[in-house]
Amino acid sequence: MSNRIVLRAGEALVAGGPPNTASEPEVIIGELDGPVGTALATLTGDQVVGHSRVFALLNTDIMVRPVTLCVSKVSVTESKYTSILMGTVQFAIANGVLDAVRAGYIPKEKANDLGIICSVWLSPGVIEAETVDHKALFEIQRKGMTEAIRKAMTNEPSIDWLLENQDKITHKYYQMGLDGKI
Repeated sequence: MSNRIVLRAGEALVAGGPPNTASEPEVIIGELDGPVGTALATLTGDQVVGHSRVFALLNTDIMVRPVTLCVSKVSVTESKYTSILMGTVQFAIANGVLDAVRAGYIPKEKANDLGIICSVWLSPGVIEAETVDHKALFEIQRKGMTEAIRKAMTNEPSIDWLLENQDKITHKYYQMGLDGKI
């Protein structure tokens, strides 16, 4: 059995905090000399207006390992949104990556060989909010990132769980549509 991590995918939703603090990262994890490395390099060099790609940093000039590329799911057009996304959220993503290494979800010995692409969601509501709870936003985004990595690296949910629970789960927004709320 190979110790290579070719491509793993995971996501998480962490909510329940103050307004505009929910986290919903989607991650792709894999070896830098494989498809994830190619995708990471391509995305880094192919910037798109409104969807900047930035490395997860603890602070300017301090990139985390595994190298992690943050890509916004929402078009970034407002400076307030940019500052929060490239500040509090980027810092939280970086800390979530290191938490995942510390917890053993990502093997420490592979930290220089793996890459992570994180599709990041930050509520557009932060633009209009009078105040944003940056501490809560940080903690929730950090937890979401760690959980998405955990799920990717443990292949959760399993196919058996999905098959067993498929008919028990209704998508939140589908249900809202059925209820005439959207």
